Amino acid sequence: MSREKLHAIIAECAGTAALLAVIVGSGIMGERLSGGNAAIALLANSLATGAGLYVLISVLGPISGAHFNPVVTLMVWWRGGCRTQILIGYIVVQFAGAILGVMLAHAMFGLPLLDTGVKIRTGSAQWVSEAVATTGLLSLLILASREHVRAVPALVGSYIVAAYWFTGSTAFANPAVTLARSLSTTFAGIRPADVPGFILAQVVACVLVLAAYHVLRASPVGNSA
Repeated sequence: MSREKLHAIIAECAGTAALLAVIVGSGIMGERLSGGNAAIALLANSLATGAGLYVLISVLGPISGAHFNPVVTLMVWWRGGCRTQILIGYIVVQFAGAILGVMLAHAMFGLPLLDTGVKIRTGSAQWVSEAVATTGLLSLLILASREHVRAVPALVGSYIVAAYWFTGSTAFANPAVTLARSLSTTFAGIRPADVPGFILAQVVACVLVLAAYHVLRASPVGNSA
């Protein structure tokens, strides 16, 4: 493995870990300081996550592309943006980094490093929400990559803040994030039993976005763009 690829793998792992530390840590802090007001806790959680994404994508984007998300990596691979070796390596370290990030957040707040999530997040409304959130994120990345590459950190951060509020699932939109959050009993947690439904919805959304992209690219309008 070349030095550049190694740096990219490390950046993906560290970036995903930092993202989960932000998501879980801000959820813990928001819940503790909100006095039981879930809306305030969610506001704190969403703003911190959006800001964290902006920083992480801006800093690590030039090194690894700052995917931090298996479905994003899958989309990049399918479009020819990376080799299969990188696809596999990124996905492995994204899941590993996500778990490390949860452990770090728990350590900072004096909680057990890993626990079993108890928050119920299941049902058709949640699954539709995850499909919508993931579709929006992937579509944003495809469209922004054409003419607004420099704006991607702000666009992704802003989109996730909004998606926290307009989706019933609070927009996980990321299989690695979903699995890692099942290892936390905190505000950001999810029951392990609910993880498969979320991940399936995310993967289905990815397939639909890629299918739509393929069709539109092959159309006369797409060819003239």
